[in-house]
Amino acid sequence: MKTAIVTGAASGIGMGYATALVEQGYFVLVTDINEVGAKQVAERLTVRGPGRAEAALLDVTDPNAVAAAVHGVKDRFGRLDLMFNNAGLFIGGPVEELTVTHWRKAIDVMIAGVAYGVDAAYKIMVDQGFGGIVNTASMAGFTPFSYLGPYNTAKFAVVGMTLSLRGEAAAHGIHVTAVCPIAVHTDIVAGANAGLDGNAPELGYLAALYRRFGYLGHYLPDFILQDPVVHGRKVLRAVQRNRAIVIQPGYGRVLWWMGRLAPTLAPVIGHGAARLADSIRASITERWDQLPESVRNA
Repeated sequence: MKTAIVTGAASGIGMGYATALVEQGYFVLVTDINEVGAKQVAERLTVRGPGRAEAALLDVTDPNAVAAAVHGVKDRFGRLDLMFNNAGLFIGGPVEELTVTHWRKAIDVMIAGVAYGVDAAYKIMVDQGFGGIVNTASMAGFTPFSYLGPYNTAKFAVVGMTLSLRGEAAAHGIHVTAVCPIAVHTDIVAGANAGLDGNAPELGYLAALYRRFGYLGHYLPDFILQDPVVHGRKVLRAVQRNRAIVIQPGYGRVLWWMGRLAPTLAPVIGHGAARLADSIRASITERWDQLPESVRNA
């Protein structure tokens, strides 16, 4: 039986990857720092089949834990076919309002966490002579968006890490892919800066709006806002075709080409957008602070 590991798979894009893999008959280790959510996903997918899934608590910032999970699958099944380094979180805000905690969290989860997964899985795959590593980046890894400094930084690093590894991995029969979603219906925005000091007001407001109106995403077509399972299926097909970069939905390629043709355009646009956002943010924050706490936290 082919095997795969997916980090950050209790919901969203990771859940979509796990679903697509089980549909193709893989054994999938569904890992997440949210152990309850991971177990729910694994149980649902095993019933669905034809593959099966198991859940494991995993903090990707712990290299020993990541290595143990990866080697555990290899020891049980004698092989590791795919490693999806997907765990991530939404961190940002005006740089003057960020703290070292924001930057450290982004680096620990979305750069070091990916590197730990690569380190453990790649060495196994070199020994066995096959396998695939899939790293979830973002369109923010090509096009930097204002107010998302830590997030942009991490995703640029993941793209660089992936493409750097891809060249040398080919000599060992290993495929390496960077996935760059632009609009997938997940709850990542709702958890913006969650649990961190210096929570940026405009991101907190964005998260609150998502909690109120995020359900509307279910009514948008997949070519605009992709369902995570649809996304997972498309990504898995692209991975099996050994694509270097996967951008979904497809209109994200326009931003990619714009970034390649005019690499300084995004910062210029970002500067104008930031000035506009500053004025809007001041008005929003003032009104937001005037609302009762029960409404703000609803």
